[in-house]
Amino acid sequence: METTRIDLRGVNAYLVRPEGEEPILVDAGTPWGVSSIREEVEDAGHTLGSIEAVLLTHYDVDHVGGLSRLSKAGLDAPVYAAEPDASFLDGTAKPPLGNHKGVFQRLVGTTVRRPPLTVERLGDGDEVAGFEVRATPGHTPGHVVYLRDETAFLGDLVREKDGSFEFLPSLLSYDSQKAKESARSLVESFDADVAYVGHGDRVENADEKLRSLVST
Repeated sequence: METTRIDLRGVNAYLVRPEGEEPILVDAGTPWGVSSIREEVEDAGHTLGSIEAVLLTHYDVDHVGGLSRLSKAGLDAPVYAAEPDASFLDGTAKPPLGNHKGVFQRLVGTTVRRPPLTVERLGDGDEVAGFEVRATPGHTPGHVVYLRDETAFLGDLVREKDGSFEFLPSLLSYDSQKAKESARSLVESFDADVAYVGHGDRVENADEKLRSLVST
């Protein structure tokens, strides 16, 4: 399985190419990162139209904001996300005003167009495009991670720093304590050798380093 990190000026999207299968996009970046995503897809010998699925770790403008423009550029794949983030994305629900981050998401969401793509709901333990889905709420209420072939896509559950992991600042999460609890729960059956995050470089020996983080 080949994975290309697409660095979109502070946030990552990933082009994943499982052997013998069509490519998959993990997260979709900001509205201003569309050209970079398209270039990486084409450099890998594919087109946006050949992407099989878009796997979203969560609803935040820097992870979903590129979907509408990607669709206009040729993306025509189902988008997968967990609730309630999936409903925030397709407009059937709004982020809560009773949470500081929910307020921010509502304000920023007014600048993001709803993507004209099918949004499919995921749940903990589901499988999609060969990936196992694990619910990891906290950063957002519907945050998930994706696991396959000893590789993990962790979104904003954690971020990379100096080759290891750290938790994001509490101001950036709905519930930072719940995010830490999600990480502790994940490591109980986490055996990924390599992890990719929303912010930062890839992390080697990911299972060991995540266990070290949650034990502190």
